[in-house]
Amino acid sequence: MAPGEPFQVEVVCCAPAGPCQSVPLQLRPGATVADALRLSGLLEQHGLTADTVKAGVWGRVREGHTLLRDRDRVEIYRPLVVDPKEARRLRYKRHRQGRATAVAGQPGSEPAA
Repeated sequence: MAPGEPFQVEVVCCAPAGPCQSVPLQLRPGATVADALRLSGLLEQHGLTADTVKAGVWGRVREGHTLLRDRDRVEIYRPLVVDPKEARRLRYKRHRQGRATAVAGQPGSEPAA
């Protein structure tokens, strides 16, 4: 790629209840993460604003003024609905309760007197 030539980037957003969307863009040198977000149209489509959303490049959170390079993948991150540790605790609790119910319903599982 010669200096001053446009380059390719991809902007990706995964909606909470839907498939991931990907928008390929061709940008000029000096383009930033904020430029890519604005040009992709994904923020408006999902009702997000550039100042409230977190974005990153290849899995690392980056500021809006970060310069992009050829073939970068800009990702729009949505806020977590549940803390991952709490979600894990709830899954474990449901799993343990399910096992206890299944064992209690088996023949020969009567408590000893």
